[in-house]
Amino acid sequence: MRFLVPPVLELINAIPRELMLPPASLFLAIAVGLLLWRRWPRVGRCVAGAALALLLLLSTTGGADVFVAPLERQVAPLVAPEKAGAQAIVVLAAGRVRFAPEYGNRDVPDYVALARVRYAAHLQRRTGLPILASGGNGASGADPAADDSAYTKADAMAVALREDFGLPVKWIERHSRDTAENAANSAALLRADGVKRVLLVTDAMHMPRARDAFARAGLEVVPAPTMYLTAHGRGDNAWVPSAEGMRRSWYAIYEWLGIAWYRVRHGGAGTA
Repeated sequence: MRFLVPPVLELINAIPRELMLPPASLFLAIAVGLLLWRRWPRVGRCVAGAALALLLLLSTTGGADVFVAPLERQVAPLVAPEKAGAQAIVVLAAGRVRFAPEYGNRDVPDYVALARVRYAAHLQRRTGLPILASGGNGASGADPAADDSAYTKADAMAVALREDFGLPVKWIERHSRDTAENAANSAALLRADGVKRVLLVTDAMHMPRARDAFARAGLEVVPAPTMYLTAHGRGDNAWVPSAEGMRRSWYAIYEWLGIAWYRVRHGGAGTA
């Protein structure tokens, strides 16, 4: 059966991730149910009803916790980073705000990336360790002082660390397109300077995947997760549908799919 794995992986990889994840996948399921309804009413009602129920559930922060909490329980907050024996801090890129007019039409980190940057700055002040910013996709950026194709998510984070937090950035990894490439490219830069053990900064939800990727790349990883979403329990509106509930569900399900994808692809722990 192993000879079937590569074609199946290629087929799955060709499906846009937006169609695999909620809410788009659930809207598609509702549409399929409605199409089936005329010929097979019971089947159509079951499909459409189940998809609608899931859509409502995953639109709540309480429903999202079903997927978020198991990811966050895999990593604990970092205690005493100055005693971790690390040689560098690696902060991973997330999204960005493109062509921000208030910053001279320069790309800047979005609120997820900025939370990571802030925690990296906090760790740097506690440890004095040098920082590596990792993240590519430079073609969509714009910076008056740099070529568009060269201004990456990592550059945007490095600028924020320097201008907003007053901290130097020793390494900038500009070529990665995903977490696995973050790990491989960052490891190559760090090994050149003799760095083997790092504090890895990313969201708590993303950390299980990122930790495995960096370990696979040959680095000793001290997880430094941030942005825990389930640590303080549920609020009064946990079961009220909201955009935040769907955002959390989308993100968590994306992480679970990434873990599963790389377990199939590499036959071991997940990365993506």
